[in-house]
Amino acid sequence: MSRHDDLQRVLDGGIVAIIRATSGEQLVKVARALYEGGIDVIEVTFTTPGVVDVISAVRKEFGSKILLGAGTVLDPETARTAILAGAEFLVSPCVNLDIIKLGLRYDKLVMPGAYTPTEIVTAWEAGADVVKLFPADIGGAPYLKALKGPLPQVRLMPTGGVNRETLKDFVKAGACAVGLGGQLVEKDALEQGNFARIQELAAEYVQLMRQARL
Repeated sequence: MSRHDDLQRVLDGGIVAIIRATSGEQLVKVARALYEGGIDVIEVTFTTPGVVDVISAVRKEFGSKILLGAGTVLDPETARTAILAGAEFLVSPCVNLDIIKLGLRYDKLVMPGAYTPTEIVTAWEAGADVVKLFPADIGGAPYLKALKGPLPQVRLMPTGGVNRETLKDFVKAGACAVGLGGQLVEKDALEQGNFARIQELAAEYVQLMRQARL
């Protein structure tokens, strides 16, 4: 699929699940729980040990059922490694123009992190498909709404600070999607191997997103 098709998939679902774990086997099980709960856009962070093998394993297990991306991508070398492993989108906590350029070259969705208006516009003008508003817990939904005033054309995805109580506010403020990490894939659930809990939370957040968009 093309980058634009992948973008539409992100926008349609509205949730990007961010996974950090201690092993590849654990992450495959988490991905399955998320998928069965209704979330099919998953970001595996490069802070995960053996992340390249993890991405390859998840891609082999699920194929196109899951739109799989790489997170915490800090440089173009990491970005290319992620793409070769099977990542279909790239997420970064910062604006690195070389990562955006590389993503466009390979027709991959790119979502750099930015916070200030200058950073956001720089990322957007460079070709970012979505700008990850990070850390979104600083300023919250009111800050996102303030940004959308002068920048209505920019697709913003708040990450950090999105939870059951704030998701609706972020959507109403203009978020095109949200990034969910620890609020969705709970640390305790991971440590206990409680994948049913992760599936349950995924289904809950899918429903919350549907309600927020009404």
